Parts: sequence; structure tokens; C-alpha cells
Amino acid sequence: MPQLIVFVVDNPEKTDEVVDVWMALGVPGVTIFDSSGIGRATSKGTMLDDMPLMPSLSSLLRASREAPHCTLFSVVADDFNVDTLAQATQKIAGEFDEPNTGILFTVPISRVWETAPHKITR
Repeated sequence: MPQLIVFVVDNPEKTDEVVDVWMALGVPGVTIFDSSGIGRATSKGTMLDDMPLMPSLSSLLRASREAPHCTLFSVVADDFNVDTLAQATQKIAGEFDEPNTGILFTVPISRVWETAPHKITR
């Protein structure tokens, strides 16, 4: 089953190196966007006055705050070795059980509609 790989890079300066390693490992393409967690939208442990209780993704993206993270997305074929990718990513970002490295996870995908030249499904 194809997998969606998601990596929230805590240090955006490491994004290019991660992408280079992913591509060298055979990831067919990577989507990257600036991102920020709710923890970054707080001030001294309390919510900002203009932050809604349940903020939407669009309201967070519209906020004029610096995005201190990058989020990478990619879809890989079912035979792709995600463990090798995780190890290579961890070498760049740092040990995942340490603070300020990021979070990496995969999600199984039941169907993929794709455009050439990716050829993710088998």
C-alpha cells in the first residue's frame, strides 16, 4: 500500500539537506510548506488575544507570524523502504526522541490518482 510520508522539520535550515537525501533514496517528489504549531502561536504560555479557541488552518496560515518549521509531504510506493528514509532523516535532523528535531510519520493510502512522471502505484 502506498504511504504518505510527513516530516515537520523543527529547524528549517535542514530542509534542503533532508530533501536531497529523500530524493537520493528515490522519493518521487516532495511538497514543502512553511508551518507553525499552536505552541508557537502562544505568548509566554498563554494564548494570544487575537487567537481563536479552535483556530482553523487557514487562520493560522493567514497570521503574520514567522513560520519556524517546514512540513514536507511525499507519497511513496508500497515497496519503498520507509525505515531507511527515517534513519537518513534522523541523521540530519537529530534523534527524534530529543527535543527540537521534528516529527516524522507515515499514513497508509488506499488509493492514489497521480500524474506522470511519478508512477507511485505498482
